Amino acid sequence: ERGGMMGNIYSMGLALQALESTEMFYAPREWDCAQAFSVVYGHDYRQPMAIAQVLPALVGRSYLEAANVKCDDGTSTAPWPRPSLPPELDTTTEALILVNYSIINHLQGSPFNKSTSVQVRAGSTLLKVLEAAEEKEPTIFSFQTEQTSWGPMVVSIHGLAANPDDRTYWQFLSGADAIQEGGKPGLGGTQGVAVPRPHTHPSSAGVSVYKPRDGEHIQAVFSTY
Repeated sequence: ERGGMMGNIYSMGLALQALESTEMFYAPREWDCAQAFSVVYGHDYRQPMAIAQVLPALVGRSYLEAANVKCDDGTSTAPWPRPSLPPELDTTTEALILVNYSIINHLQGSPFNKSTSVQVRAGSTLLKVLEAAEEKEPTIFSFQTEQTSWGPMVVSIHGLAANPDDRTYWQFLSGADAIQEGGKPGLGGTQGVAVPRPHTHPSSAGVSVYKPRDGEHIQAVFSTY
């Protein structure tokens, strides 16, 4: 009914593992595995945790089989080939981009709407933009993160912290669209935003994955869910 999607794109890895591992229990009823896998194939996964959950399913395995894996006890010390750095990580690249960044709160306490423009190296993540803005104007654009299994999650900006008790969080937008994990603006929703505890939403790592474009306007909006 949802074109093969189970939960959301980030829960697909574990869902596929579960379905493949328990196939004997729901036979002879069949599920359209080709349709489900096409959803995974069509998504540009960037976060290590999401990739780690999808890869076993792609080769017909699951985490349940990890206990039966026998590691090679050989003593080979042949070095792995060292891959070349992609352009966005090559520190010799000097190209800079200009990113406009705003923090907005009309939800709690004293409202504020502050904006700045910062230059960062081309290919930098949104987290680098936040760090550059804080370095430029620390009293305005200060922020805090918490480390999760999905990467750093922004939990406070300008002294205003997300709170699971009142269901508040900092949502990141590109224009009017929510930022997705794969590095592209989406059509609304909460993908690519920081969701407060419990840390179950993978898009909380969006700031360490999303790479703004030159001239893009990023907004951090204090919101409710």
